[in-house]
Amino acid sequence: MDSSPEVTNASVREAGDGAEFDASALKQKIEAAFANRALLGEPDYAAAVEATIALLDRGEVRVATPPASAAEDRWTVHAWVKQAILMYFGLRKMESFEVGPLAFHDKIPVKTDLAGQGVRVVPPGTVRYGAFLERGAIVMPGYVNIGAYVGAGTMVDTWATVGSCAQIGCNVHLSGGVGIGGVLEPPQAAPVIIEDGAFLGSRAIVVEGVRVRKEAVLGAGVVLTASTTIIDVTGSEPIESKGEIPERAVVIPGTRAKKFPAGEFHIPCALIIGTRKASTDQKTSLNEALRDFGVAV
Repeated sequence: MDSSPEVTNASVREAGDGAEFDASALKQKIEAAFANRALLGEPDYAAAVEATIALLDRGEVRVATPPASAAEDRWTVHAWVKQAILMYFGLRKMESFEVGPLAFHDKIPVKTDLAGQGVRVVPPGTVRYGAFLERGAIVMPGYVNIGAYVGAGTMVDTWATVGSCAQIGCNVHLSGGVGIGGVLEPPQAAPVIIEDGAFLGSRAIVVEGVRVRKEAVLGAGVVLTASTTIIDVTGSEPIESKGEIPERAVVIPGTRAKKFPAGEFHIPCALIIGTRKASTDQKTSLNEALRDFGVAV
């Protein structure tokens, strides 16, 4: 995933009312207003919120930035950007607007100038202002919420949803009905992260800040929450984890037995059943990786 750096101190951005801020002042004003909402009644603080959302919309600031190196291996969450989104909802008023034959009544407008940004959005697909899509991204009749970042060449397929602040890498395929959860609160919480080249099968759900690493494959119907047990069954003994899918892992939905006062029942889990083969072409391997293990797309 391309790393769009957090705004540097040398940057100067124009807010909606003409006020200007350097990056350090912008962050300071956002954090101060979040701690004391009464400050939003002052033009400079409200303008700082508007400026931050404008930066998000242009991809010049992100809710979270990827690791600077493989050794670092950790995403950095910029809580102040999330704080700006939360305050933006409070500042905005409900309004009616039309986009072609479609009518909306909401606080936040839809994203504009898609052609200039090299982005394809198929009606009635919707991308909210404050989300950013890199050139070459495609949104079928799906939805991308404010604060989300979608990488180049990624397909958001029919009825797939990219929730608020989710970070989606390059050349990802979100199949029909995939649900990527939004993580807006608390501001310091990690968003859902789907890294470059991942493939998510139909109706897969990823929420609560789960990280799916590069080129991983989720079969149809996989559900990943922060508490979902992920079991690697490729070795002689099962290995359990939570919250993260390894690179190139092939994952299917499973169940495991658990005892309750009323008896023993099976609860959902995710099973790592193999690894995508390096011998297959990247484009075809998305489907072939699933077929290799008899997994439904």
